[in-house]
Amino acid sequence: MPRESSLLTHLLLLLPPLTLSLLHPPQPAPAHVPMLVPHTPTPLTRSRFSAQAQLDFTTHCNSSCFHRGEQDEQLTDKLAFETLYADGSRTLTTVDVEGEEEFDAHLFARPSPRRGPRGKPRHKRVRRQIYGADGRFNIQGDNFLLDYPFSTAVRISTGCTGVLVSQQHVLTAAHCVHDGKDYVKGARKLRVGFLIPPSINGTKADLTSAKKPLVRWVRVKRTRVPKGWIQGPQDVSMDFDYALLELRWPHRRPFMRLSVAPSSDDLAGKRIHFSGFDSDRPGELVYRFCPVEEESSDLIYQHCDARPGASGSGVYGRVWDNSLERWERKVIGIFSGHQWLEIDGENRDYNVAVRITPLKFAQICYWVHGNRLDCVQD
Repeated sequence: MPRESSLLTHLLLLLPPLTLSLLHPPQPAPAHVPMLVPHTPTPLTRSRFSAQAQLDFTTHCNSSCFHRGEQDEQLTDKLAFETLYADGSRTLTTVDVEGEEEFDAHLFARPSPRRGPRGKPRHKRVRRQIYGADGRFNIQGDNFLLDYPFSTAVRISTGCTGVLVSQQHVLTAAHCVHDGKDYVKGARKLRVGFLIPPSINGTKADLTSAKKPLVRWVRVKRTRVPKGWIQGPQDVSMDFDYALLELRWPHRRPFMRLSVAPSSDDLAGKRIHFSGFDSDRPGELVYRFCPVEEESSDLIYQHCDARPGASGSGVYGRVWDNSLERWERKVIGIFSGHQWLEIDGENRDYNVAVRITPLKFAQICYWVHGNRLDCVQD
Protein backbone atom coordinates (compact mmCIF):
# COMPACT_ATOMS: atom_id res chain seq x y z
CA MET A 1 0.00 0.00 0.00
CA PRO A 2 1.69 3.29 -1.04
CA ARG A 3 2.22 5.85 1.68
CA GLU A 4 0.23 8.41 -0.28
CA SER A 5 -3.12 6.80 0.52
CA SER A 6 -5.90 8.63 -1.21
CA LEU A 7 -8.06 11.14 0.62
CA LEU A 8 -11.07 9.06 -0.36
CA THR A 9 -9.60 6.01 1.36
CA HIS A 10 -9.12 7.94 4.60
CA LEU A 11 -12.63 9.33 4.44
CA LEU A 12 -14.01 5.84 4.03
CA LEU A 13 -12.13 4.78 7.14
CA LEU A 14 -13.76 7.55 9.16
CA LEU A 15 -17.31 7.35 7.85
CA PRO A 16 -19.58 4.51 8.95
CA PRO A 17 -20.48 2.24 6.07
CA LEU A 18 -23.91 2.95 4.67
CA THR A 19 -24.77 -0.71 5.03
CA LEU A 20 -24.57 -0.44 8.82
CA SER A 21 -27.71 1.67 8.94
CA LEU A 22 -29.50 -0.97 6.91
CA LEU A 23 -28.46 -3.92 9.04
CA HIS A 24 -30.97 -5.32 11.45
CA PRO A 25 -29.34 -4.77 14.86
CA PRO A 26 -28.34 -7.98 16.66
CA GLN A 27 -30.11 -9.01 19.81
CA PRO A 28 -27.36 -10.69 21.88
CA ALA A 29 -28.02 -11.58 25.48
CA PRO A 30 -26.92 -8.65 27.67
CA ALA A 31 -23.50 -9.12 29.22
CA HIS A 32 -23.77 -10.08 32.86
CA VAL A 33 -21.00 -8.09 34.55
CA PRO A 34 -19.96 -9.35 37.98
CA MET A 35 -18.88 -7.12 40.82
CA LEU A 36 -15.33 -7.17 42.16
CA VAL A 37 -14.85 -6.55 45.86
CA PRO A 38 -11.26 -5.36 46.51
CA HIS A 39 -9.48 -5.92 49.80
CA THR A 40 -7.10 -3.50 51.50
CA PRO A 41 -3.87 -3.23 49.46
CA THR A 42 -0.80 -4.95 50.90
CA PRO A 43 2.58 -3.18 50.52
CA LEU A 44 5.22 -5.03 48.48
CA THR A 45 8.96 -4.55 48.11
CA ARG A 46 10.06 -2.06 45.46
CA SER A 47 10.50 -3.31 41.94
CA ARG A 48 14.02 -3.87 40.63
CA PHE A 49 12.97 -2.85 37.10
CA SER A 50 15.29 -5.54 35.79
CA ALA A 51 13.29 -6.83 32.81
CA GLN A 52 13.79 -5.89 29.18
CA ALA A 53 10.79 -4.82 27.09
CA GLN A 54 9.81 -7.59 24.66
CA LEU A 55 7.93 -6.01 21.79
CA ASP A 56 7.78 -9.11 19.56
CA PHE A 57 5.62 -11.25 21.84
CA THR A 58 5.01 -14.82 20.63
CA THR A 59 3.38 -17.79 22.40
CA HIS A 60 2.41 -21.36 21.56
CA CYS A 61 -0.90 -23.06 22.26
CA ASN A 62 -2.39 -26.51 21.68
CA SER A 63 -5.97 -27.77 21.78
CA SER A 64 -5.95 -28.03 25.57
CA CYS A 65 -5.15 -24.36 26.12
CA PHE A 66 -7.37 -23.25 23.22
CA HIS A 67 -10.37 -24.93 24.87
CA ARG A 68 -9.32 -24.15 28.41
CA GLY A 69 -11.69 -22.34 30.75
CA GLU A 70 -10.77 -20.75 34.04
CA GLN A 71 -11.28 -22.84 37.13
CA ASP A 72 -13.36 -21.36 39.91
CA GLU A 73 -10.57 -21.59 42.47
CA GLN A 74 -8.23 -19.62 40.18
CA LEU A 75 -10.53 -16.65 39.76
CA THR A 76 -9.64 -14.57 42.78
CA ASP A 77 -5.91 -15.23 42.36
CA LYS A 78 -5.84 -14.14 38.72
CA LEU A 79 -8.02 -11.07 39.28
CA ALA A 80 -5.84 -9.79 42.11
CA PHE A 81 -3.63 -6.96 40.84
CA GLU A 82 -0.44 -5.09 41.46
CA THR A 83 -0.25 -1.31 41.52
CA LEU A 84 3.04 0.36 40.66
CA TYR A 85 3.39 3.99 41.74
CA ALA A 86 5.59 6.69 40.23
CA ASP A 87 7.99 6.56 43.20
CA GLY A 88 8.66 2.85 42.60
CA SER A 89 6.54 1.52 45.45
CA ARG A 90 4.12 -1.35 44.85
CA THR A 91 1.01 -2.83 46.43
CA LEU A 92 -0.96 -6.04 45.91
CA THR A 93 -4.76 -5.94 46.04
CA THR A 94 -6.68 -9.19 46.35
CA VAL A 95 -10.34 -9.34 45.34
CA ASP A 96 -13.49 -11.37 45.74
CA VAL A 97 -16.15 -11.88 43.10
CA GLU A 98 -19.46 -10.95 44.65
CA GLY A 99 -22.18 -13.59 44.18
CA GLU A 100 -19.68 -15.93 42.53
CA GLU A 101 -22.08 -18.88 42.37
CA GLU A 102 -24.65 -16.67 40.62
CA PHE A 103 -22.23 -15.56 37.92
CA ASP A 104 -20.51 -18.85 37.11
CA ALA A 105 -22.82 -19.68 34.22
CA HIS A 106 -22.12 -16.30 32.62
CA LEU A 107 -18.42 -15.83 33.34
CA PHE A 108 -17.22 -18.79 31.35
CA ALA A 109 -19.72 -18.79 28.53
CA ARG A 110 -17.81 -19.30 25.33
CA PRO A 111 -18.37 -17.51 22.03
CA SER A 112 -20.55 -19.24 19.49
CA PRO A 113 -18.83 -22.38 18.13
CA ARG A 114 -17.01 -21.86 14.87
CA ARG A 115 -15.83 -24.38 12.35
CA GLY A 116 -12.38 -24.78 13.89
CA PRO A 117 -9.07 -23.05 13.19
CA ARG A 118 -8.55 -22.55 9.51
CA GLY A 119 -5.46 -22.78 7.39
CA LYS A 120 -3.14 -25.35 5.84
CA PRO A 121 -0.60 -27.33 7.87
CA ARG A 122 2.67 -25.49 8.35
CA HIS A 123 5.62 -27.71 9.22
CA LYS A 124 8.18 -24.92 9.26
CA ARG A 125 7.54 -22.39 11.99
CA VAL A 126 8.34 -19.04 10.44
CA ARG A 127 7.28 -16.20 12.67
CA ARG A 128 5.39 -13.55 10.75
CA GLN A 129 2.86 -10.87 11.40
CA ILE A 130 2.11 -9.75 7.84
CA TYR A 131 -0.24 -12.07 5.96
CA GLY A 132 -0.05 -11.81 2.18
CA ALA A 133 -0.27 -8.26 0.82
CA ASP A 134 0.26 -5.63 3.51
CA GLY A 135 -3.18 -4.23 4.34
CA ARG A 136 -2.12 -1.43 6.69
CA PHE A 137 -2.80 2.27 6.13
CA ASN A 138 -0.64 5.17 7.32
CA ILE A 139 -2.79 7.84 8.96
CA GLN A 140 -1.46 11.26 8.02
CA GLY A 141 -2.64 14.86 8.19
CA ASP A 142 -4.28 16.92 10.92
CA ASN A 143 -7.78 16.00 9.80
CA PHE A 144 -7.14 12.34 10.54
CA LEU A 145 -4.56 12.21 13.33
CA LEU A 146 -6.76 14.39 15.54
CA ASP A 147 -10.06 12.80 14.51
CA TYR A 148 -11.79 10.01 16.36
CA PRO A 149 -11.05 7.09 16.47
CA PHE A 150 -7.42 7.61 15.41
CA SER A 151 -6.88 10.26 18.08
CA THR A 152 -7.44 7.64 20.80
CA ALA A 153 -4.16 5.86 19.94
CA VAL A 154 -1.14 6.88 22.00
CA ARG A 155 2.48 5.80 22.26
CA ILE A 156 3.96 4.07 25.30
CA SER A 157 7.56 5.04 26.13
CA THR A 158 8.63 1.37 26.30
CA GLY A 159 7.93 1.06 22.56
CA CYS A 160 4.29 -0.05 22.49
CA THR A 161 0.89 1.44 21.75
CA GLY A 162 -2.04 2.22 24.05
CA VAL A 163 -5.63 3.42 23.75
CA LEU A 164 -7.36 6.19 25.69
CA VAL A 165 -10.26 4.71 27.66
CA SER A 166 -11.01 7.67 29.96
CA GLN A 167 -9.86 11.25 30.48
CA GLN A 168 -6.92 9.99 32.51
CA HIS A 169 -6.42 6.30 31.67
CA VAL A 170 -4.66 4.33 28.94
CA LEU A 171 -5.15 0.62 28.28
CA THR A 172 -2.17 -1.29 26.89
CA ALA A 173 -0.56 -4.75 26.92
CA ALA A 174 0.95 -5.99 30.18
CA HIS A 175 4.09 -7.26 28.45
CA CYS A 176 4.88 -3.65 27.52
CA VAL A 177 5.55 -2.87 31.19
CA HIS A 178 6.16 -6.27 32.86
CA ASP A 179 7.69 -9.54 31.63
CA GLY A 180 5.78 -11.79 34.03
CA LYS A 181 8.54 -11.68 36.65
CA ASP A 182 9.49 -8.03 37.01
CA TYR A 183 8.72 -4.60 35.59
CA VAL A 184 10.71 -3.56 32.55
CA LYS A 185 13.44 -0.99 32.92
CA GLY A 186 11.42 1.67 31.10
CA ALA A 187 8.51 1.34 33.54
CA ARG A 188 10.49 3.22 36.19
CA LYS A 189 9.67 6.52 34.45
CA LEU A 190 6.82 5.43 32.24
CA ARG A 191 5.34 8.01 29.86
CA VAL A 192 2.50 8.20 27.36
CA GLY A 193 2.96 10.06 24.08
CA PHE A 194 0.30 12.12 22.30
CA LEU A 195 0.84 12.88 18.61
CA ILE A 196 0.98 16.54 17.62
CA PRO A 197 0.53 17.11 13.86
CA PRO A 198 3.19 19.30 12.16
CA SER A 199 0.83 22.20 11.47
CA ILE A 200 0.01 22.50 15.18
CA ASN A 201 3.60 22.37 16.38
CA GLY A 202 4.57 25.36 14.27
CA THR A 203 5.75 23.76 11.04
CA LYS A 204 4.97 25.74 7.90
CA ALA A 205 1.95 24.50 6.02
CA ASP A 206 3.86 23.71 2.83
CA LEU A 207 6.24 21.44 4.73
CA THR A 208 3.71 19.50 6.79
CA SER A 209 3.28 16.71 4.27
CA ALA A 210 6.98 15.81 4.58
CA LYS A 211 7.15 16.18 8.33
CA LYS A 212 6.25 13.52 10.85
CA PRO A 213 4.16 14.36 13.91
CA LEU A 214 5.89 15.33 17.11
CA VAL A 215 5.05 13.65 20.40
CA ARG A 216 4.03 15.31 23.66
CA TRP A 217 4.95 13.03 26.55
CA VAL A 218 2.96 12.81 29.79
CA ARG A 219 4.18 10.98 32.90
CA VAL A 220 2.28 7.99 34.30
CA LYS A 221 1.55 8.15 38.03
CA ARG A 222 0.09 4.66 38.51
CA THR A 223 0.25 1.33 36.64
CA ARG A 224 -1.98 -1.67 37.30
CA VAL A 225 -1.26 -5.23 36.14
CA PRO A 226 -3.44 -8.31 36.82
CA LYS A 227 -1.92 -11.11 38.86
CA GLY A 228 -3.03 -13.51 36.12
CA TRP A 229 -0.22 -12.06 34.00
CA ILE A 230 2.40 -11.98 36.73
CA GLN A 231 1.97 -15.46 38.13
CA GLY A 232 1.16 -17.62 35.11
CA PRO A 233 3.24 -19.51 32.52
CA GLN A 234 3.56 -17.73 29.21
CA ASP A 235 0.81 -19.63 27.39
CA VAL A 236 -1.62 -18.98 30.24
CA SER A 237 -0.73 -15.38 30.96
CA MET A 238 -1.41 -14.21 27.40
CA ASP A 239 -5.05 -14.37 28.49
CA PHE A 240 -4.22 -11.59 30.98
CA ASP A 241 -1.88 -9.53 28.81
CA TYR A 242 -3.34 -6.13 29.66
CA ALA A 243 -2.45 -3.22 31.95
CA LEU A 244 -3.95 0.15 32.79
CA LEU A 245 -1.90 3.35 33.06
CA GLU A 246 -3.17 6.38 34.97
CA LEU A 247 -1.80 9.69 33.70
CA ARG A 248 -0.53 12.38 36.00
CA TRP A 249 -2.87 14.89 34.36
CA PRO A 250 -6.14 14.50 32.43
CA HIS A 251 -5.98 14.89 28.66
CA ARG A 252 -8.49 16.70 26.45
CA ARG A 253 -8.86 14.23 23.63
CA PRO A 254 -11.83 11.96 22.99
CA PHE A 255 -11.49 8.46 24.39
CA MET A 256 -13.11 5.18 23.44
CA ARG A 257 -15.49 3.36 25.77
CA LEU A 258 -14.90 -0.22 26.83
CA SER A 259 -17.30 -3.07 26.19
CA VAL A 260 -17.50 -6.74 27.01
CA ALA A 261 -16.42 -8.41 23.78
CA PRO A 262 -19.43 -9.91 22.00
CA SER A 263 -19.23 -12.84 19.64
CA SER A 264 -17.79 -11.75 16.31
CA ASP A 265 -21.19 -12.56 14.81
CA ASP A 266 -22.54 -9.56 16.74
CA LEU A 267 -19.91 -7.11 15.42
CA ALA A 268 -20.81 -4.97 12.43
CA GLY A 269 -19.21 -6.66 9.44
CA LYS A 270 -17.73 -9.24 11.85
CA ARG A 271 -14.60 -7.09 11.76
CA ILE A 272 -12.15 -5.72 14.26
CA HIS A 273 -9.99 -2.60 13.86
CA PHE A 274 -6.95 -1.11 15.58
CA SER A 275 -4.35 1.62 15.12
CA GLY A 276 -0.81 1.39 16.43
CA PHE A 277 2.80 2.49 16.08
CA ASP A 278 4.34 -0.41 14.15
CA SER A 279 8.13 -0.54 14.41
CA ASP A 280 8.67 -0.81 10.65
CA ARG A 281 6.98 2.58 10.11
CA PRO A 282 8.67 4.81 12.71
CA GLY A 283 6.81 7.96 13.68
CA GLU A 284 3.66 6.93 11.83
CA LEU A 285 0.26 5.89 13.10
CA VAL A 286 -0.86 2.76 11.26
CA TYR A 287 -4.47 1.57 10.92
CA ARG A 288 -5.76 -1.84 9.92
CA PHE A 289 -8.93 -3.93 9.98
CA CYS A 290 -9.78 -7.57 9.31
CA PRO A 291 -12.35 -10.27 10.08
CA VAL A 292 -12.16 -12.38 13.21
CA GLU A 293 -10.86 -15.84 12.31
CA GLU A 294 -11.36 -17.70 15.58
CA GLU A 295 -12.36 -17.03 19.18
CA SER A 296 -11.64 -18.67 22.50
CA SER A 297 -13.05 -17.58 25.84
CA ASP A 298 -10.12 -15.18 26.37
CA LEU A 299 -8.51 -14.53 22.98
CA ILE A 300 -9.47 -13.20 19.54
CA TYR A 301 -7.58 -14.86 16.68
CA GLN A 302 -7.16 -12.86 13.48
CA HIS A 303 -4.85 -12.06 10.58
CA CYS A 304 -4.74 -8.28 10.86
CA ASP A 305 -1.32 -7.23 9.59
CA ALA A 306 0.86 -5.93 12.43
CA ARG A 307 4.47 -5.53 13.47
CA PRO A 308 6.17 -5.11 16.87
CA GLY A 309 5.23 -1.76 18.35
CA ALA A 310 1.53 -2.33 17.70
CA SER A 311 1.30 -4.37 20.92
CA GLY A 312 -1.13 -2.75 23.35
CA SER A 313 -3.32 -1.23 20.63
CA GLY A 314 -6.98 -1.00 21.52
CA VAL A 315 -8.87 -3.52 19.39
CA TYR A 316 -12.33 -2.18 18.67
CA GLY A 317 -15.42 -3.12 16.77
CA ARG A 318 -18.76 -1.55 15.98
CA VAL A 319 -21.04 -2.80 18.73
CA TRP A 320 -24.78 -2.21 18.81
CA ASP A 321 -25.62 0.11 21.71
CA ASN A 322 -29.19 -0.52 22.84
CA SER A 323 -29.41 2.69 24.85
CA LEU A 324 -28.31 4.85 21.91
CA GLU A 325 -29.93 2.61 19.30
CA ARG A 326 -26.95 2.78 16.98
CA TRP A 327 -23.63 1.14 16.20
CA GLU A 328 -20.80 2.46 18.38
CA ARG A 329 -17.06 1.89 18.24
CA LYS A 330 -15.99 0.28 21.51
CA VAL A 331 -12.76 -1.28 22.74
CA ILE A 332 -13.36 -5.03 23.00
CA GLY A 333 -9.76 -6.24 23.30
CA ILE A 334 -6.06 -5.43 23.47
CA PHE A 335 -3.64 -6.48 20.74
CA SER A 336 -1.10 -8.81 22.33
CA GLY A 337 1.08 -10.41 19.67
CA HIS A 338 1.52 -13.63 17.75
CA GLN A 339 0.56 -17.20 18.63
CA TRP A 340 1.22 -20.58 17.08
CA LEU A 341 -1.88 -22.74 17.50
CA GLU A 342 -1.38 -26.49 17.21
CA ILE A 343 -4.61 -28.40 16.57
CA ASP A 344 -4.72 -32.05 15.42
CA GLY A 345 -1.02 -31.99 14.64
CA GLU A 346 -1.28 -28.92 12.41
CA ASN A 347 0.47 -25.63 13.22
CA ARG A 348 -1.36 -22.42 12.36
CA ASP A 349 -0.22 -18.91 13.13
CA TYR A 350 -2.39 -15.99 14.15
CA ASN A 351 -2.13 -12.50 15.48
CA VAL A 352 -3.94 -12.46 18.79
CA ALA A 353 -5.88 -9.97 20.91
CA VAL A 354 -6.95 -10.41 24.51
CA ARG A 355 -10.74 -10.21 24.63
CA ILE A 356 -12.47 -8.19 27.33
CA THR A 357 -14.59 -10.72 29.21
CA PRO A 358 -17.18 -9.73 31.83
CA LEU A 359 -14.64 -10.32 34.61
CA LYS A 360 -11.93 -8.31 32.88
CA PHE A 361 -14.42 -5.55 32.15
CA ALA A 362 -15.32 -5.41 35.87
CA GLN A 363 -11.65 -5.30 36.83
CA ILE A 364 -10.60 -2.62 34.33
CA CYS A 365 -13.71 -0.59 35.09
CA TYR A 366 -12.85 -0.64 38.78
CA TRP A 367 -9.31 0.51 37.97
CA VAL A 368 -10.74 3.43 36.00
CA HIS A 369 -13.52 4.52 38.35
CA GLY A 370 -12.21 3.34 41.72
CA ASN A 371 -15.82 2.50 42.60
CA ARG A 372 -17.19 -0.97 41.99
CA LEU A 373 -20.77 0.32 41.99
CA ASP A 374 -20.08 2.15 38.70
CA CYS A 375 -19.13 -1.12 37.01
CA VAL A 376 -22.17 -3.36 37.38
CA GLN A 377 -23.29 -3.05 33.77
CA ASP A 378 -21.68 -2.84 30.35
